[in-house]
Amino acid sequence: MSDTSRNRLMLAIAILLAIVYLFPLYWMYVTSLKTGSAMFATPPRLLPSDPQWATYGDVWASRNMARYLWNSLVIATGSVALIAALGVGCAYVLARYRSGWVDAGLFLILLLQVLPASLMITPIFVGFSQVGLLEFPRFAVILAIAAKSMPFFVVLVRATFMSVPIELEEAAMVDGNSRIGAFFRIVLPLARNGILVSAILIFMQAFGEFVYSKSMIQAAELQPASVGLNSFMGPNTTEWNKIMAYATIYVTPILAIFVLLQRRIVSGLTSGALK
Repeated sequence: MSDTSRNRLMLAIAILLAIVYLFPLYWMYVTSLKTGSAMFATPPRLLPSDPQWATYGDVWASRNMARYLWNSLVIATGSVALIAALGVGCAYVLARYRSGWVDAGLFLILLLQVLPASLMITPIFVGFSQVGLLEFPRFAVILAIAAKSMPFFVVLVRATFMSVPIELEEAAMVDGNSRIGAFFRIVLPLARNGILVSAILIFMQAFGEFVYSKSMIQAAELQPASVGLNSFMGPNTTEWNKIMAYATIYVTPILAIFVLLQRRIVSGLTSGALK
């Protein structure tokens, strides 16, 4: 097979996989615009014959989505800030100082990433209840998300720090900088791209977090959008167009962020901080 034929075959496979992957997202948008009867039509229509744009306004007002999205934004932003404040230093230490203890610490960090949220929620809930953190439910959720996502952040940022030559730090220290000064003046600016990418990925995960929020936040006015979406569910659920409209409003900002920053994300994940 020639190179041209091979490239065309790979392109066709990539397009097919993209269609399969993106079709559920497309179907969510289409269903949100359908009427109640059109949703159950046989065969299903790929395009709505009479788009119901008013469904978005109805869902936004009746479900108080502004409040839900604000709570999701507060939780996601708080989680990213806490993880970045604690995780950057941890990643730097693991990247620069090699010893048996450091390797053991990295192994434990990776082990924590394997644990699912559904397994961690019970001990976290009991512990937070004992120390009174459940009186501040959004802060408790931020701490729980930070505990769960910190390993992922540390592993990614550690790889970014490892791509920064240690000779640059040594040269800075020869010029009179301390280790901390070299870190803030030399290493951190060079690693900012990888740190930003990791923070964006953590933000997208935290924005859609459900398990901790559902378990720890009982007051409706403090619940994020993921819990608000779950409130649609019931034994006699039929308003699938409204559910999909809610999901559309909820998901679209994250998709927009990803599309706008996709080049930076890919660059940060593949090449690190140095060009």
